[in-house]
Amino acid sequence: MPRKPNFLGFLSVLLLLLAFSHADPGCPKTSPLVNSESEFKMLQHQLRGSIQIIDDCSFKVSDFDMLPGSDVHWWGAAAPDFTNLTAGFVVSDQKLNETYKSASFIVRLTENVTWERIQVLAAWDVPTASDFGHVILGDFRNASSESAPSPSPSSGTNSGNGRNRVRVHTEPTMLENCKVLSKNYRVRWTLSAEENTIDIGLEAATGTMNYMAFGWANPNSTSELMLGADVAVAGFKEDRMPFANDFYITKYSECTLSKDGEVKGVCPDTRYEGSGPNGREVNNTKLVYGQRRDAVSFIRYQRPLVSDDKKYDLAVNYTEKMTVIWALGPIRPPDLLQPYYLPQNHGGPKSVVFGHLVLNVSENVNDCLGPLDADEKEDQHLIIADAKASLVVTSSPALNYPDPPNPSKVLYINKKEAPMLRVERGVPVKFSIQAGHDVAMYITSDPLGGNATLRNTTETIYAGGPEAQGVQASPKELVWAPDRNTPDQVYYQSLYEQKMGWKVQVVDGGLPDMYNNSAVLDDQQVTLFWTLSEHSISIAVRGEKKSGFLAIGFGRGMVNSYSYVGWIDNIGKGRVNTYWINGKDASSIHPTTENLTHVRCKSENGIITFEFTRPLKPSCGKSDKPECKNRIDPTTPLKVVWAMGATWTDENLSEQNMHFITSSRPIRVMLIRGSAEAEQDLQPVLAVHGFMMFLAWGILLPGGILSARYLKHVKGDGWFKIHVYLQYSGLAIILLAVLFAVAELRGFFVSSLHVKFGMAALLLVCVQPVNAYLRPKRPGHGEEVSSKRILWEYFHVIGGRCAFVVGIAALFSGMKHLGDRYDGENVHGLNWALIVWFLMGALMVLYLEYREKQQRRDRSFGRSNWVLGNLEEDDSVDLLSPNGIHSEKESQSSGRVEVQLEPLNR
Repeated sequence: MPRKPNFLGFLSVLLLLLAFSHADPGCPKTSPLVNSESEFKMLQHQLRGSIQIIDDCSFKVSDFDMLPGSDVHWWGAAAPDFTNLTAGFVVSDQKLNETYKSASFIVRLTENVTWERIQVLAAWDVPTASDFGHVILGDFRNASSESAPSPSPSSGTNSGNGRNRVRVHTEPTMLENCKVLSKNYRVRWTLSAEENTIDIGLEAATGTMNYMAFGWANPNSTSELMLGADVAVAGFKEDRMPFANDFYITKYSECTLSKDGEVKGVCPDTRYEGSGPNGREVNNTKLVYGQRRDAVSFIRYQRPLVSDDKKYDLAVNYTEKMTVIWALGPIRPPDLLQPYYLPQNHGGPKSVVFGHLVLNVSENVNDCLGPLDADEKEDQHLIIADAKASLVVTSSPALNYPDPPNPSKVLYINKKEAPMLRVERGVPVKFSIQAGHDVAMYITSDPLGGNATLRNTTETIYAGGPEAQGVQASPKELVWAPDRNTPDQVYYQSLYEQKMGWKVQVVDGGLPDMYNNSAVLDDQQVTLFWTLSEHSISIAVRGEKKSGFLAIGFGRGMVNSYSYVGWIDNIGKGRVNTYWINGKDASSIHPTTENLTHVRCKSENGIITFEFTRPLKPSCGKSDKPECKNRIDPTTPLKVVWAMGATWTDENLSEQNMHFITSSRPIRVMLIRGSAEAEQDLQPVLAVHGFMMFLAWGILLPGGILSARYLKHVKGDGWFKIHVYLQYSGLAIILLAVLFAVAELRGFFVSSLHVKFGMAALLLVCVQPVNAYLRPKRPGHGEEVSSKRILWEYFHVIGGRCAFVVGIAALFSGMKHLGDRYDGENVHGLNWALIVWFLMGALMVLYLEYREKQQRRDRSFGRSNWVLGNLEEDDSVDLLSPNGIHSEKESQSSGRVEVQLEPLNR
């Protein structure tokens, strides 16, 4: 039947003529391969097309489809096996690093390459050693040596450019016509009217356990096109083997068997009639070929145009337009009741997962421009690692390795051939390696494995090595804990052989597992995670509600804070920027250049999470940039605030980009302890602690010291009682105040300067009563003071003075600690009050000392005595006097002799 002119066909002929015009006219045509033509074998990246040898220097590629790779070249090899392909060589300077859509072009060989050196011509991705597709030139030579090559359904002898061309090899993925059914579904076909057959190829970017249906509607139907339709249902079984079956539709439902034995629904023809050696065969759909590459299913089957089965098969009139129907959807595997793969309700919108159109299969149609491109191309078995179960690693023959070429033996995990392995950062993964002593497993950054140093390339090894080998009787256990610095994709491979393993997908499923500490910030809308190391800190921030950007700041508020902002830019890339903010408008937000590493930012369902690592102390040298002051002291609570907003940008920032919601107050994060608490007003218990310490160190203890210094003129032992009562009262109040603080803070920590001063003062003040209890006996009248008494006196006096000085330091450091912990402005006034109080005390001491000197001068007592804390009941004896005897006053005022009687020791 004559066919209508086709514009695409005319365009192809025009491109062919142009291509030949660019061939090298000076290149000879001595090779027996000249004018031979073949089709590419598809292995990966949806490569399709045909090749024709033009001359000894070039070849032509036609109708070429291919998804891009990383560094793809035309590649020559001696044979199509793994060893020879990996040892191959580049044959042309042309690179194939783009998407090709029905392209036609001329390729020139490099000067040192001839057809005699090439047995296999492939599209080869060099970094991954991947064969996207190839032709075997040995088939060309065998065909040229035969007198008459046997034609295939789509092969034959054509005329072009004045020379005969013979297509010596065809591929089942190549058919003459193609029609787009939906964005992700196509039908291809080749009509053989003389043989009463039509070959149909169904191609869809769909799930592994989804069906593809295509067939002819009942010509007598007007509205319910599916009822009475004759369709083929194709797909892949659970073992990944292809199938194609003949179906007949009697009802809009899944195939069912009623109680009276009637079969209704979308059912296989054999379900209606059955088949057997003596019965009539009703399954007239014959599977020819099936493959699944790059998450695209392709099934080729053949059916008769006119079948002997008049009941369940419709005749296809190839000379007329007929209505065809199609659908995509999930399929149910066989069970005890239904031993068939049955399509489920396709659901979804019309023209996306189901539809119909009018088609004349005798017309030349090709509106399939370029290859199908699935959104998620990874189609291997997926194994998700569990921290509680070991992954069993073995080695077995390769059956469906995802990245050909490959060695004959590959790695299996949990009995799955080279599966995709998914692990979570921070969660340990256990491998039980039983692959043999010739397979040493390791986790690497190199996609090929096999020890990259032997290929003069670098790799990062994350776990495993030569020792990671074992057998079933004596397995080797390997534990690997990916951390936050592990890339999103690594590989499990063998150290001794390339391409035995496959990919490891590293995900952020568990931030609590990746970081040592976490805290929920104010209002419970942002969570902070962190891990401290010796010189740096790793931080992650996760919002708990949808937003356009997420920010945290180190400070009491966003004003005067060092801020970190995470957002997704216009091209979908996660960004993290740093700022110094000293105001409330956009002009007060100043970008900084902090040294951030391991920066990541992502948004899942509007929830933003960003991570970074920064040094504790910026290495700025003598620079005065704001970020140089952004130091983190792990021993000091870090005040953290947060903000969220709709949009953010790193240029032309305006008030529209400012936050719409912020934390109501900062959170104090104790980095070392791994805890956090909301900043609030001074807590009552801590206020009592501070007041009691002021009462002890500011009133009672100084009062006891002054009584020992200036009240000895009082008759009797009154001064001594005042001294003792005040000192013991001060000590008791100090101990109570310490207990209050420990109870309120739920622990005793010596990280701050205030606590260190307080502990030293407490130790010194507790030594004083013990020292007083152990004081040596005082000398009698006229007796010389003993050396022990003098040493005790010095120790008691110096110890008391030191305790008082350290106690005052503890008071002031405590005020500073409160300023850091709470609002510095609230504590500022208390600091000044404390300073004024002690200045007044110092002036009073100076006045009393002046009065004491005046009185001694009036009594002709010419030596100053600055003994503070003398516990003697009688001030008539100066134990620190140089001569150590009774004073002059005592010798002049009394002539009586006192005798002290002591019992005799027996």
